Amino acid sequence: MSEPVRKYVTEFIGAFFLVFTVISSVSTHSQLAPLGIGAVLMVMIFAGGHISGGHYNPAVSIAAFVRGRLDSSDLVPYIVAQLIGGTLAALLGLWMFTNHAGSAWSGKPLWMALVVEILFTFALAYVVLNVATSKDHPDNSFYGLAIGFTVAAGVVAVGAISGAAFNPAVALGVTLSHLSPWGNIWVYWGAQVIGGVAAGLTFKALNPTDA
Repeated sequence: MSEPVRKYVTEFIGAFFLVFTVISSVSTHSQLAPLGIGAVLMVMIFAGGHISGGHYNPAVSIAAFVRGRLDSSDLVPYIVAQLIGGTLAALLGLWMFTNHAGSAWSGKPLWMALVVEILFTFALAYVVLNVATSKDHPDNSFYGLAIGFTVAAGVVAVGAISGAAFNPAVALGVTLSHLSPWGNIWVYWGAQVIGGVAAGLTFKALNPTDA
């Protein structure tokens, strides 16, 4: 993957998760929506800042261009990547939250839980790999904050949908403690494996020299 494409994909990922968290936390009427939105922006900046600068916002990219910190050749692709990410997040939100009410474990289709567990397990693993294993962040002091707030953002955004496990061990724990029925564990485990594998492949694609 070329250097410019790496930056554009990173901007796409960050914008997608920012917009999806906005839509999901508002749609589920979370009282902590501002915290979740701020948290996901923070962790995506931690995760992708070493690749693209972590703009995730056309206005920020324009400001960086005017400031002289973004090349003119990157300005339009950055904005396009951000808008595509936001658009796909909006379409997913429209698909998930139109004509559906209640939580996944109280009547909402299980596929919604599957989708959000894949997305936020991916986000969690993506952040972990970028802040705790990347050679661009040696001995950083923020990895725990970034990882913890990724989970916080996910809980705020989709906790009402899936219970926000994002971890097969957590999924097993809530099942054994009867907080979730055994019939739902395949949703957790299947989604979490998919999200983890996708995050690993994405990290390798965006950080090709980071062996």
